[in-house]
Amino acid sequence: MSQFFMNQKADLVSEALEGMLCTCPFNNLAMLDAGRDIRIVVRRDWDKRNVAIISGGGAGHEPAHAGFVGRGMLTAAVCGDVFASPSVDAVLSAIINVTGDSGCLLIVKNYTGDRLNFGLAAEKARKLGYRVELVMVRDDISLPDNPQPRGVAGTALVHKIAGFVAEQGKTLEEVTAAAQDAITKVASIGVAFSSCNIPGENRGDRVQNGTCELGMGIHGEPGVETLQFQSGGELVSLMVDKLLSAADKCSSKALLINNLGGFSALEMSLLTREVLRSSLAGDIELLAGPATVVSALDMKGFSLSVISLTDALREALLAPVDVAGWPALVRPHKPERVVAANRIPEHRFVPSRNEITQSVLATICKTLIRAESELNALDVLVGDGDTGSTFAGGARRILSALESGLLPLDKPDDLMIAVGEHLATAMGGSSGVLMSIMFNASGQKMAEGKTLGESISYGLSRMQYYGGANIGDRTMVDALSPAFSCIIQGGRLSEVARAAHTGAESTCSMAKAKAGRSSYLTSDNLDGVKDPGAYAVELVFAELNKRLS
Repeated sequence: MSQFFMNQKADLVSEALEGMLCTCPFNNLAMLDAGRDIRIVVRRDWDKRNVAIISGGGAGHEPAHAGFVGRGMLTAAVCGDVFASPSVDAVLSAIINVTGDSGCLLIVKNYTGDRLNFGLAAEKARKLGYRVELVMVRDDISLPDNPQPRGVAGTALVHKIAGFVAEQGKTLEEVTAAAQDAITKVASIGVAFSSCNIPGENRGDRVQNGTCELGMGIHGEPGVETLQFQSGGELVSLMVDKLLSAADKCSSKALLINNLGGFSALEMSLLTREVLRSSLAGDIELLAGPATVVSALDMKGFSLSVISLTDALREALLAPVDVAGWPALVRPHKPERVVAANRIPEHRFVPSRNEITQSVLATICKTLIRAESELNALDVLVGDGDTGSTFAGGARRILSALESGLLPLDKPDDLMIAVGEHLATAMGGSSGVLMSIMFNASGQKMAEGKTLGESISYGLSRMQYYGGANIGDRTMVDALSPAFSCIIQGGRLSEVARAAHTGAESTCSMAKAKAGRSSYLTSDNLDGVKDPGAYAVELVFAELNKRLS
């Protein structure tokens, strides 16, 4: 059984509708108490002098259909179980409770269950004396040879247009004609990268990694074609070509970009960009979305719906509504770029030579490069196995600049800042930023006339402030802090190296890391293992002591 957030499957739809009603921003909806297992969301502010607009279908397409109930759209939505048409009695209950002398229009997506149940309810209502008309939306163009195209996300556009006309007090004949006109002008196509998970079922997913299915139905029905993975632009181009071949080529259009449920906001924004750069872009006057309008539970996919505009349809689509699920329409425009008035100032320096400084830097860099594999192996035990590569990457960058004569070796403050800038670029993850903070802060203090010891101590304090690590937290700070303290106190290089070694060794017995990736591990994983960052510090000072003492 696939995982699905719910209590009891039988109560899922009713409980979800209750949650929706609790949060409706217009506070204009209610559940119609019409009997057991009948779920009808109705407008509380409905004027029966107008033509009622009723739609509905199976749950799982949220916000359709209950999310479209309100002023300017639906009068009532009849809700079935997940992907199951509501019963004839449920539809008939909606008709007889919201329909006045002006009559009602049923808007149905073209699926057998909906056609039959809504159709039979319409016949029964007529027998009871109600004026009822029914239109079927069949906007899916992905199966061009199918004599019964499915109703998909374009249905929401039909709801909007019919709802507007009804709100103007038009007759049932006029409302029906407007809905039918919209149906003839709307076309939709969708694509999915996965099927959907049905509550309490485990269907599996026929869509393989690296593929997508063009025209998958909103209940997970097979599409017309399985495509190998393409870039976003290529896929959109293919879909747009099919839409353009089916739509009126001479008119401006409104476009609905619909999330089928599983696409992230990031993906939907990229999709919007690609559509607005496609061959359809010049035709798009109005844009709805990107938004989840007619979903397919958690299906990872999207659909595009276009409708050819007339003055009447444009007015209908732009009219305000009091419903939770309808996205605001916008007129697409090119993104603007504002030239930055202020640019980040570059730290300028003049390369210079200093033999002692060059030797120190070369020793540090070469030590870290040699230790890459050893540090990675140690980090596999307590982290993600890349400490050696991270430090070596920064060291290679510094060594290259050093050997190319690009560093201000004879000006310590500039050198500190230059090293910090290189590390921020070359070292991945948080380590590079932390080291860059330390060197930049140290360089700033040296420029103020502070001693080397005072400057590096300040730099370390800044690194600790932003990184959140202190002595005893099982990080490189456990080796850096005692080593720097020894430097401040005027200790010899051998004493500095010994302090770094003692600090690194202390991490072996620390049962809990309080910072870094090791903080997610238990004491069993950490016991007896030296922190890789602290060990790197130990190796550097040991090598400096060996070569420079």
